[in-house]
Amino acid sequence: MKYRTIGGDPARRREVSVLSLGAMLFGTITDEKTSFAILDRYVEAGGTFVDTSDNYAFWVDGTVGGESETLLGNWRRSRGIGDEVFIATKLGAAPLAPGTGYIDNPEGLSAAAIRSAVEGSKARLGVESLDLLYAHIPDPKVELAETVREFGALVHEGAVGLLGVSNHWAWQVERARAIARAEGIAGYEVLQYQHSYLRHRTDLSTELSPDGVCATADGNLLSMVRAERDLALVAYSPLIGGAYMREDKPLGPGHDHGSREARLTALREVAASSGATVNQVVLAWMLGADVPAIPLVGASSVAQLEESLAAVDLELTEEERARLNEA
Repeated sequence: MKYRTIGGDPARRREVSVLSLGAMLFGTITDEKTSFAILDRYVEAGGTFVDTSDNYAFWVDGTVGGESETLLGNWRRSRGIGDEVFIATKLGAAPLAPGTGYIDNPEGLSAAAIRSAVEGSKARLGVESLDLLYAHIPDPKVELAETVREFGALVHEGAVGLLGVSNHWAWQVERARAIARAEGIAGYEVLQYQHSYLRHRTDLSTELSPDGVCATADGNLLSMVRAERDLALVAYSPLIGGAYMREDKPLGPGHDHGSREARLTALREVAASSGATVNQVVLAWMLGADVPAIPLVGASSVAQLEESLAAVDLELTEEERARLNEA
C-alpha cells in the first residue's frame, strides 16, 4: 500500500492509504460475513481509509439509513480496531422518515441537524470523535455560514477531526472556505466527487440541481484542487459501477460525448501493453495524475477488492500515461 497526507493544518492532518474503501452497501446488500472479510483483507493489505454515510443504505429496505455505520462499528469492536483505520462519514442527506428520500425530505445542514447527525454517527460507529465529516449535499434552506460555523465548532470541540464536502458547486465550496478563513475556524479540506478517467457530462439537469451536474469533478473543481495545496480530492465511482469492463453495466447518457470512444480505445491499448485490467489502468491513472485523486472503490467480494489493490502498485510508463492523457 502507498499513503498520502490529507488536511492542511499540521495539528489535524492525517496520513491515509491512497486507495479508499467504500462501505455503502455493507450491512444491507453485502451481508455481514462478506463485509467483514472485505474489510479484513483491506486492512491486511495496508488500507486505512474507509468511507460511509449516515444515509447508507436507506434505499435498500426503506429505512432512513445507518446500516453501513452500524456494521463498521460492529466490525471495529469485533476486531479491536482503533485509530489505525480512518473512517469518513457524511451527513445532510439522510431521509427524515422511512419511505422518503434525500431530495424531498432530507435531514439537511442546519446547526441542529448537524449536531444530531454527528451524535448518531458516533454512536453507530462506536467512536468518541469522527475522523472526517462531509457535508453530503447542499441545503438551499440553510445559510451557508450556519453550516460552516457548526462544522467549525465540532472541530474546535474535538468531536470531528477533518472536514469535507461532497456534491456541492465549486462556488459553494470556495464561499464556505472563505467564511471559515474569515472567522478563523476549520473549513473544508477534503472534496468527495464523482471522478474517473472518462469525464462525466455536466450539462444534464438532475434531481439535485436543475442547472446541471454538481456532483462530478469538473474543470472548476479540478483547478481548485490544483491551486489549493490544502485540498484533497476523493473520487467516488471511479470505475463507473463496473461499466468499463462489464457488458451488463452500460455507460449511461452522462458519458455520451465526443471523447468517449477514443478514451476507451486508449484504455484498452494501455491495459494490453501493461498486462493489467482496464479497471486497474483507470485507478493507476487517477493515482498518478497531475491532479491526483484518492479513488474510493466499492467491492462486493474479496476478489473485486484484490483487483483494485493491485492497481496501487501498477506503474504506467510515460508513453502509456501520455497515450491516456492525449486521447
